[in-house]
Amino acid sequence: MPYQSSRRTGGDGRLTTALDPQDQGPQDACGVFGVWAPGEDVAKLTYFGLYALQHRGQESAGIAVSNGRQILVYKDMGLVSQVFDESTLDSLKGHLAIGHSRYSTTGASTWHNAQPTFRPTADGSIALGHNGNLINTHELREMVGELPGPAGELEIKGVEGATNDTSLVTALLAHHPDTTLEQRALEVLPQLRGAFCFVWMNEHTLYAARDPQGIRPLVLGRLDRGWVVASEDAALATIGASVVREVEPGEMIVIDENGLRSHTFAEPARKGCVFEYVYLARPDATISGRNVHEARVEMGRRLAREFPVDADLVMPVPESGTPAASGYAAESGIPFGQGFVKNAYVGRTFIQPSQTLRQLGIRLKLNALEHMIRGKRVVVVDDSIVRGNTQRAQVRMLREAGALEVHVRISSPPVKWPCFYGIDFATRAELIANGLTPEEIAASVGADSLGYISLEGMVESTGQPADRLCQACFTGEYPIELPDESLLGKHLLEATLQSPTMGRALPVLNNP
Repeated sequence: MPYQSSRRTGGDGRLTTALDPQDQGPQDACGVFGVWAPGEDVAKLTYFGLYALQHRGQESAGIAVSNGRQILVYKDMGLVSQVFDESTLDSLKGHLAIGHSRYSTTGASTWHNAQPTFRPTADGSIALGHNGNLINTHELREMVGELPGPAGELEIKGVEGATNDTSLVTALLAHHPDTTLEQRALEVLPQLRGAFCFVWMNEHTLYAARDPQGIRPLVLGRLDRGWVVASEDAALATIGASVVREVEPGEMIVIDENGLRSHTFAEPARKGCVFEYVYLARPDATISGRNVHEARVEMGRRLAREFPVDADLVMPVPESGTPAASGYAAESGIPFGQGFVKNAYVGRTFIQPSQTLRQLGIRLKLNALEHMIRGKRVVVVDDSIVRGNTQRAQVRMLREAGALEVHVRISSPPVKWPCFYGIDFATRAELIANGLTPEEIAASVGADSLGYISLEGMVESTGQPADRLCQACFTGEYPIELPDESLLGKHLLEATLQSPTMGRALPVLNNP
């Protein structure tokens, strides 16, 4: 049976849903999902699990399924609903599956870097999906380079064209000639630095692991006839699985016909990403016992206390600003209303607006509700400001719709530092808060006033102790020591691992 993919040839696959397509907000790394459930339709369970995790990555999607004899991987660029259809899912039969939706934080947004990755081995095959970002990629590259291969060929060349940290980890796990995959994982995982939530599989077993800091979320769930792991518990609810617990920092879980077993591969030192509460996670997710929606509403309440203003309407930037805006309205007593209309069907497009169309102010995502705004002083609540172009376009729209005053309120502190653990912010030079004060930013985006929540207010809203949260994008204090700047960056591996032939990956079927 041949490898399947309907690889598209048009467009570069980048999102063009923003007011300014060149000013994307913070993007998360990925969503991962895994299920071990004999007798269930695991491909469709994975599809619906990924559908629930679509917000975590929209560049590509993939599913790997094992029937006990071979692993079949299907992946492509696009949204989950664009990559898979009924006939494709019906062809993916088995008892075990993993899935992945990607936003690239290491390696370009190309088909070769779509996940799950796949590796044949001497006694089976491995498929792996990754949420997060590793910071010792250069060391992993050297470790892979030292692996023996046929006729001296480096193992990494089995994934032609791939330039991401996930492919390196897959290659390291696949090389276990004298031990089991389980034992090999316990050797490899302690050597990884950075943020990672992995789900991987061979023909018979599902594996999952979370970095010692627990920067990205990962949860374990139960089905009547099996087990599930997912980036967020909302994915478990979508497929009717019950939440068992979080996968602990520094823990590896193994699930097979003998049940579930757990290994601790590193001492936990919890530093969960505070931005999961601000923006990344779904509002119905629960992380470390705190409901994300409740945390965001509380951020809005604190924002209203820290930066009050006389106004007639509190409105969110949908959807990310809605919970905080409701909290701001409740605390301030100012009526809450929708001032923007969001195009519900906007998602991913491969059609790139020309510069001429951009200059016409093409707005694929939002439009202002003039009858709600005209003649009013409005408070606009959003989760963050990155470069400021999007906020500038929003304020202009509100002015054009007749707003008397526009007051911007942000439910996170100024973002001043890049993230190396799985969020694709702008570079430090591009972050508007690095060069300007809040007053100068307000003037730059055309607002009458601008208020950011305090760091303390944001942290307290999460219900988590400050010393158990990563706040590096706000403070510059990175919980995992970073290597030299020259060894960091989204496209680090493009220059060093690029294959001279950019053909397809190896066929992703193990011989039955």
